[in-house]
Amino acid sequence: MIVMQTVVALRRYPLKSARGEVLDAADVEPNGLRGDRTWACIDRLDGTVGSAKDPRRWGRLLDVGTSMRDDGPETVLTLHVDGTSLPAGSAAADAALSHHLGRPVRLSRDVPPDARLHRTLPDDIGMVPDWMGGARPGQETITAIAGARQVGRFVDFGAVHIVTTGALSLLGQRMAGASVAAARFRPNLVIDAPHDPEPGQELRLGDSVLRVMLPTPRCVIPGLSQTGLPADLSVLSALARHYRIPVAGLGRAACFGTYADVVQPGQLRLGQVVR
Repeated sequence: MIVMQTVVALRRYPLKSARGEVLDAADVEPNGLRGDRTWACIDRLDGTVGSAKDPRRWGRLLDVGTSMRDDGPETVLTLHVDGTSLPAGSAAADAALSHHLGRPVRLSRDVPPDARLHRTLPDDIGMVPDWMGGARPGQETITAIAGARQVGRFVDFGAVHIVTTGALSLLGQRMAGASVAAARFRPNLVIDAPHDPEPGQELRLGDSVLRVMLPTPRCVIPGLSQTGLPADLSVLSALARHYRIPVAGLGRAACFGTYADVVQPGQLRLGQVVR
């Protein structure tokens, strides 16, 4: 019997490192899901992009809610901060976020040409990618955002991030039968499939086509408290122990999920069959 692979969850993250939106359908544009990671907090002190990869500076971004609506050719983002709803791009939203985060920030849709972010490396040596040279576990550093210039949004690398149910199940087995929520990995698509697609594979979802690029190197975020999930550093330990693999000739890194580029725009919906 042939088991059809389907899309079982669909999410976008309008503000980098803030809470995402659970969707029933989404337009796929040439550079990703419409509205996904189109906004970011910019640190007014050093110009870096806000990311929960550095929990000390930016971890509270994970508490900020987002809701986005289409307004003709534009998208309009509303932020939900400390019980208040405010339009992105307003002075009030900047002030509320600055107060919430404890540092002066401004919201921006303009990706800086030299987009950089602070990150704190996980404490497990297996979570430090080979290409980070002499970096040490727990070290704070500043790195470029590789996908920002290529995609034109505040993405870490690829335009679309995919996780599969089979990979989540195997990770849970390796964690003594734990249930691991896909939300920890902040994917755009969760596909009901026995394993991740391979780099170079094309996925046709209705009239949209995605091409898998490479496995997704993981940072500290899957172990943090987020979206109703408690902090769980055992997730990072399992990734370091079981998921350290070669990545595109760059060296080895602890990876989970895959990045994909958009070959053909279209529309996605829950239950979409993957061919």
